[in-house]
Amino acid sequence: MTLAQQINAYSEWRAQLSGKLDDFRKWLSDNDLTDTETDVRLNRMLDKLREDQLHVAFVAEFSRGKTELINAIFFASYGNRMLPSTIGRTTMCPTELLYNEGTPPSIELLPIRTRETDIRINEYRNFPDEWTNIPLDIESPESLQAALRSVSETERIPPELASRLGFPVDGDDPAAIHAGEDGLVEIPRWRHAIINFPHPLLESGLVILDTPGLNAVGMEPELTLSLLPNAHAVLFILAADTGVTQSDLAVWNNHIGVSGGAKRSRLVVLNKIDGLWDDLKPESEIDAEIAKQIRDCALTLDIPANQIFPVSAQKGLVAKINDDPGLFERSHIAELEQALSEKLMPAKREIIHDNTHAEFSDIFSNVRRRFEIRLSNLQEQIDELAELRGKNTSVVEYMMGKIRFEKEEFEAGLQHYYAARSIFSKLTNKLFSSIGVDSLRALIVSTRASMRHARFSNMLSSSMNDFFGTLRDNFSRSEKEISEIHTMIEAVYKKFLIEYGLKLGTPTTFSLARYRKTVEQVENWCDSNLNNRIRLLTSDKGKIIQVFFDEVAVQVRGAFERANLDAEMWLKSIMSPLENQVREHQIQIKRRLESLKRIHQATDTLEERINELEHVKSDLLAQISSLDRAGEHVLDALGFASIREEEEIFEAA
Repeated sequence: MTLAQQINAYSEWRAQLSGKLDDFRKWLSDNDLTDTETDVRLNRMLDKLREDQLHVAFVAEFSRGKTELINAIFFASYGNRMLPSTIGRTTMCPTELLYNEGTPPSIELLPIRTRETDIRINEYRNFPDEWTNIPLDIESPESLQAALRSVSETERIPPELASRLGFPVDGDDPAAIHAGEDGLVEIPRWRHAIINFPHPLLESGLVILDTPGLNAVGMEPELTLSLLPNAHAVLFILAADTGVTQSDLAVWNNHIGVSGGAKRSRLVVLNKIDGLWDDLKPESEIDAEIAKQIRDCALTLDIPANQIFPVSAQKGLVAKINDDPGLFERSHIAELEQALSEKLMPAKREIIHDNTHAEFSDIFSNVRRRFEIRLSNLQEQIDELAELRGKNTSVVEYMMGKIRFEKEEFEAGLQHYYAARSIFSKLTNKLFSSIGVDSLRALIVSTRASMRHARFSNMLSSSMNDFFGTLRDNFSRSEKEISEIHTMIEAVYKKFLIEYGLKLGTPTTFSLARYRKTVEQVENWCDSNLNNRIRLLTSDKGKIIQVFFDEVAVQVRGAFERANLDAEMWLKSIMSPLENQVREHQIQIKRRLESLKRIHQATDTLEERINELEHVKSDLLAQISSLDRAGEHVLDALGFASIREEEEIFEAA
């Protein structure tokens, strides 16, 4: 299956899954089984599926053929180059290609001079008036190409202004720009571009990030702190004839290279292999040269050789447009597309698959458990009444007394429940004192003060180190508090199971690992770009402080906000089943007592009451069957075994 087919299949799967989840939510509402917590969780799952996108980033130094590669992989069906691709630099600013259904086709361009403000690119997205908007005429290829060339525009400005905008001027920095004979330096006209285009793959949720070279990647922290780390795949493009140059290695080491399992999402493309084609050389010799270059690149970048793909983007594009199978095979574009198809889509689907299954299974289990308790209580009530057939009034009175005693005993036992809720509340407050946004805000304020008062570079460095050290301590304390909450709730679940027969299952677990990892990535970026000896000695203190709080602290705050939201959802999800079942148990005891009172007052109503309860039981069993079917439809959309099959597997284990 090609990459385009995989993306379309993924989009269809996601839409089908959303539909089944929405049907399940409506079923709960129609059967009066929803509550605020369940409704919030289901709506959040649906929002995540609706907003889900697939981000693929293309990163390279200039003149590596990156834009041509995007044309060859995604836009060859247009019969020409959709994105401008000529000799020299064509992508001068980070460019996102996406599709928003409610927005007309257009290019939105953020002026480079917005760098003089303290406002991040992401915040500028909320201010459309700050962007230059160029409508796209998708019916005219010539007009389309002319409009798209705007992302390549540059301007010449004085070196001192370029420096204020964040560009290193002259000096030994590999990303430095140099003044021309006119005393001016050339910089990109635009800071960021967003191309909204109704391409089938973009409509399916694909977002392509086309980045320029070291200048822009290094100067826009949002790229390396947010856009690149959050990309589901990053394609790093090298030139086949030069391999890994010094500037390539700087981009890789500082902004792309990662450790551990995340390396699998990094693919390296050796482009322009057609430059090695030589009619005077045998094919085997050319292949040997390419193979050697792959080995050298793998060693330099410390990645497996099977993640490096030699291609000719230009020949691949020509071959697709001219329908030339021989040239297409020689371009090796198919191998790269296949790798993207096999690595990217299944991994993305697996993440959504696992997260949705875990969340839905917990919701479904809670709802079904409530049904099972109702059914168990109802059967107990029927059995009690059946035992009264032919019995006199004194027996009915005895049964009433027995149920009153159960009621009083349960109400006395509720003291444990209220005590558990009180302890739960204290532990929750303790948890949010560690990872709460308020505590982070206080840390940011104190760090800002210490950095402003720092007289020497080592004091400035110490302030940044203390900031991340405190965050690590907060995470460690929070993880202990989460473990304590889980242990306490687990004990309460067991107590109510043993003493009152409440079937609460096992409380779900929660981990801060993903948020800790995000903060670690931000710290690594800070150490590489701000908190190092060279930067501290050569950069203005005010500029370092500004970048730290405009970029580093903002990314950390985002991670903490997500952690807080997910922690709140987890806390509700483990307390809600207990609250629901305590309430359900109270209602059932009250109903049993009312039934006996009616029978005590008029003994001829016994059979009528038993028949009523049998009808209620039949309706309840029908509802359970309907619930199972609704749940199976969701699991079928996910691709899992049916609920009944899962239960059988669980019981067998």
